[in-house]
Amino acid sequence: MTADASAVKTAAEIAAERAAAMAATQGAPFTPSESAEPAPVDVTALEAEVAQLKDQNLRARADFENSRKRLQREKEDAIKFANSNLLERLLPVLDAFELGLGEARKHEAAAPIVQGFDMVLRQALDFMKEQGAEPIDAVGQPFDPNLHQAMGQLESDTVAEGLVSQQLRRGWKLRDRLLRPSMVFVSKGKGATELPHSEGAAS
Repeated sequence: MTADASAVKTAAEIAAERAAAMAATQGAPFTPSESAEPAPVDVTALEAEVAQLKDQNLRARADFENSRKRLQREKEDAIKFANSNLLERLLPVLDAFELGLGEARKHEAAAPIVQGFDMVLRQALDFMKEQGAEPIDAVGQPFDPNLHQAMGQLESDTVAEGLVSQQLRRGWKLRDRLLRPSMVFVSKGKGATELPHSEGAAS
């Protein structure tokens, strides 16, 4: 045991001497037991950096979610309103058809033809409904500039002031969008007449 220990010690001494010699050749002192101390860690700075990264991550996720929802809404709107231009162009045709049918109903001899065209009209209205379009029935409703286009005011003994008393052209909506407004006359109530201008009245 003692011989082995001496041999090991001798080898260690030899290695130390060689290292010292090399260090001396390079001009640097040899310190065999020298140990490096770790640099102190700034915990506050690390916590601030982690908090900043978390905030950036949350903002990025929120932006991504908002973009995803916006694209989904745009896709749904594109599907819902894909036929809006076509339906809008069909409305004048439907108006003319209903107008002609109304005139035909005044003639008794045209009853068989009227019956057939009534069926065609119902099919056309069913088609509009299937596409999500619905008519705006304005008569008797409060005037709404978002739905109605006022063509003027009329006196009425039966319709209160501010309500639609007559509809010239039916309006249409496509789901929650307006395809076209109803053209209407609005009641100004009973006996609401304008004062006549006299020749001597001041302008």
